[in-house]
Amino acid sequence: MTRTVSGALVLITGAASGMGRLYAERAVAEGARAVILWDRDAGALTRVAGILGDRAGAGTIVAPYVVDIADLGAIAQTAQRVRTEVGDPDILINNAGIVRGAFFWEHDNGADTRPTMQINALAPMYITREFLPAMMANRGRASRIVNIASAAGTLSNPRMSVYAASKAALIGWSDSLRLELRQQRYGQVKVTTVCPSYISTGMFEGARGPLLTPVMTPEYVVDRVWRAMLAGTPMLTMPWSVQLSKVARGVLPLPLWDVVAGRIFGVYGSMDKFTGRP
Repeated sequence: MTRTVSGALVLITGAASGMGRLYAERAVAEGARAVILWDRDAGALTRVAGILGDRAGAGTIVAPYVVDIADLGAIAQTAQRVRTEVGDPDILINNAGIVRGAFFWEHDNGADTRPTMQINALAPMYITREFLPAMMANRGRASRIVNIASAAGTLSNPRMSVYAASKAALIGWSDSLRLELRQQRYGQVKVTTVCPSYISTGMFEGARGPLLTPVMTPEYVVDRVWRAMLAGTPMLTMPWSVQLSKVARGVLPLPLWDVVAGRIFGVYGSMDKFTGRP
């Protein structure tokens, strides 16, 4: 698995659009044995599955599943269908996510805070728990788990309080899982935690990149993530300024960091004109 996903079973959440679709296209192009698509948008999922099916070679199955990953029961039922109909995935890409760009007091508990935590933080745990036992049991076959977090999970930012909390939870769980697998000698299962800054998918429409942090294209990010996943890289942060900010935040006193982040780098104003997808 160091070069391609040829012959592997790949499951991608949020696969009907954006980066999820790009991951699926990459898996089909490399000759995965099965590309398993999870999304809650039935219409978009059907269209993408049809396009990918036309591109797929004779040895590749494209298997779409409509599932709302905010629903634990739906995850369990769909996972069982996948195991029965396709098989246990060798690669799991927890890509699906949502964002509410607003001050905390503007979040509704039911409509905003709960689904953000369910989809961004809890769903990757639930889905991974469904498929991890088979990955652990098959010591002779390499497996990969990719968790798409965010630089927002490493640095506080106005208008991102709940989103940042969900991604911080994802980062903490994901890297702890990596350590647990290594400690217990399940070396065939590699976990990659991805922490990108803003990406031009439309999800963060209106947001502007801080100083030295350009808004990245989905194609660039997917390529970096794919190569990191194949190599089993533990943590991928991008661009380089994200790591710089983490170091500066750890070294500087908080009042000074607030000045640097807010007035110099422009981090604290990066969501001021956020609109999200129309």
